[in-house]
Amino acid sequence: MMDVALQGGVIAALGRDLHGSRIIDATGKFVLPGGVDAHCHIEQLSGGGLMNADTFATATRSAAFGGTTTVISFAAQHRGDRLHEVVENYSRLAEAGAMTDYAFHLWISDPTSETLEQDLPRLIETGHRSIKIFMTYDRVRLLDEQILDVMMVAREHGALVCAHAENHGMIKWMADRLVSRGYVEPKFHGVSHPRVCEIEAFERLIRFSQLLDQPIMLFHVSTAEGASVIRRARGEGIKVFAETCPQYLFLTAHDLDRQGLEGAKWMCSPPPRTTSDQEALWRGLDLGDLQVVSSDHAPYRFDGSGKLAAGSNPDFKQIANGLPGLETRLPLLFDAMVSQGRSSLEKFVELTATAPARIYGLHPRKGAIAVGADADIAIWDPDREVTLADDGLHDNVGYNPFAGRKLKGWPETVLRRGETLVSDGRLHASPGSGRLQLRECSASMRPTGKLSPEFDPATNFGAQLL
Repeated sequence: MMDVALQGGVIAALGRDLHGSRIIDATGKFVLPGGVDAHCHIEQLSGGGLMNADTFATATRSAAFGGTTTVISFAAQHRGDRLHEVVENYSRLAEAGAMTDYAFHLWISDPTSETLEQDLPRLIETGHRSIKIFMTYDRVRLLDEQILDVMMVAREHGALVCAHAENHGMIKWMADRLVSRGYVEPKFHGVSHPRVCEIEAFERLIRFSQLLDQPIMLFHVSTAEGASVIRRARGEGIKVFAETCPQYLFLTAHDLDRQGLEGAKWMCSPPPRTTSDQEALWRGLDLGDLQVVSSDHAPYRFDGSGKLAAGSNPDFKQIANGLPGLETRLPLLFDAMVSQGRSSLEKFVELTATAPARIYGLHPRKGAIAVGADADIAIWDPDREVTLADDGLHDNVGYNPFAGRKLKGWPETVLRRGETLVSDGRLHASPGSGRLQLRECSASMRPTGKLSPEFDPATNFGAQLL
């Protein structure tokens, strides 16, 4: 038991019997770091041209009520866009709306010479130290050679490459085959993403990482086999990080099997799998094979502005993929890991705050209660019981894929840099009060120094390729 003293937006001291002009009594509560959610789609145009439901104001409001004080969203480049203009545009939106602190992943869909030689190096050096690539989806995916080009720029300038890694050909072939035979309901979305398409893409990107000695982050791991691939690669000394998400720990493919189009609410990519996959992912988190749990918040309303934008009778290929999750990520995990005893309070903090801050270059400012860190704090009532409902969130989505679940433990007071974001069920922040977090090159972003034979002058006949 100790007191935490805050001054000037940072943690000034830790100790006993500290005094100050304002005291928050946290007796019987847990005083934890504010969550860091490193995978959020906010006020973003999808690859299919659909704007998602949340603005920076509504998304970060929801994050705050769920105990999250820092988000990393995407500055999403589409083909024909100049990357530096994309970042400027998203920065303006965040400056006007964000209530939590925020950073950006640089989403690369058009790796032209201008992108690779001018914009991307300059933005990395400015402090945007993570890059998002897709290995699937027609309008945003990169070919293997393009992926290698992006990875080489990241290696040269100090950035982490994050990937949506699924085999594009398998997904397209399976989806076309299903639709041509009349299997069009939302539940067949999961069938169209074979589990082997995750395994193949993981293996391929990991070998790219090995070739170039460039660190990677594999987003939203959904299968037991995917976790096993990552475990083997890390055992080989390849610098691979990985996340999973609540939808893969708490949902299964059967959640999509509902009357009519109702299952569309549970459509995301990759899809939820099986209970045995859930157990494998929990084991991967326990063992450290997976280091982060992010929300992959991708909000679309269940109406013509979102999931049903293609009309009232779409096939699964025409339905927007994605679930809301910014507000429920931490309560779901707290209930499972702490209240139900699946893991520990320390591991909960590590997966949801400390590890993402460290991996993405936000540490030591974020993710920990330590002297000198930003005073981002969530005070949890471990005894409060909440039943999730469709109308109980603070985003702009209108439904909750986890509605009906009973949880024990809830963040009742949330501070961002010492200022109250949420208390007594009320929001106290104003839009635009969040700050951009530019980042240094962290240890996770640096090559191992273990060169592949093809890049080692000692074994490639003296060729200088780096």
